[in-house]
Amino acid sequence: MNTKQEPVNVICLKWGGRYPAYYVNNLYTGVKKYLHRPFRFICVTETIADLAEGIETFPIPADPGMSTRWPNVFIKLMVTADGFANLKGPTLFLDIDVAITGDLDCFFEYRPRKNCIIHNWVESRKTIFRKAPAVGNSSVFRFEAGQSNSIYETFLAEMDRAVDHNCFRTEQAFLTYAMKEVYWWPNEWVRSFKRHAMWAFPFNYLFEPELPVKCRILAFHGKPDPDEALVGYTGERVHQFCKPVRWLSTYWPRDKQ
Repeated sequence: MNTKQEPVNVICLKWGGRYPAYYVNNLYTGVKKYLHRPFRFICVTETIADLAEGIETFPIPADPGMSTRWPNVFIKLMVTADGFANLKGPTLFLDIDVAITGDLDCFFEYRPRKNCIIHNWVESRKTIFRKAPAVGNSSVFRFEAGQSNSIYETFLAEMDRAVDHNCFRTEQAFLTYAMKEVYWWPNEWVRSFKRHAMWAFPFNYLFEPELPVKCRILAFHGKPDPDEALVGYTGERVHQFCKPVRWLSTYWPRDKQ
């Protein structure tokens, strides 16, 4: 019996100067450690300087005619085009400001050939009287490269609506809409650092954040970023304060860069 597994793809995006190359390198290190099957790792970027060996690069696509400054986060929609970076098959998109903390194979085994994304996190107080909106968080999503061109075509056809905050508040809201059929990842697989690891004020001043149980990917959206959490973050508001997260160096080894 042939048990050889077909390669899968992991793709990320880096432009501008907010995140240095070691963000991509740390992501690649985590994928190598926790994905136990052949894979391509592609970084869509405008510069290849200081990226680790083994990381494939692909240039930022040309401006499709957006009314906003380019490049921007809507590149996430463009990577779904047929033939992009010669991708084919299951493709997992990861933001570079995440920490891989557990097994990644499940992200390719769950709902094969379907569009999967984490259900976006909202503050619990906002769901007291209504359900959380059916919007994904685009820090972690999977699509089938070569069979997802409809997402890209929807973006091109409705670009003006995509950037209109009266229609879609964020690019991830439009991505969820363009996917049409969406399946949510199990909640415990992808956790938010500030929602699920940090303590609420005033306990954040007393206790170190904790890694959520069963978490495989820890997403850092907003502040602090991973390198800030490692050494502790003061922030502009009391709820942003976080004590140094010592265990994070196991998954995000900034000191080794």
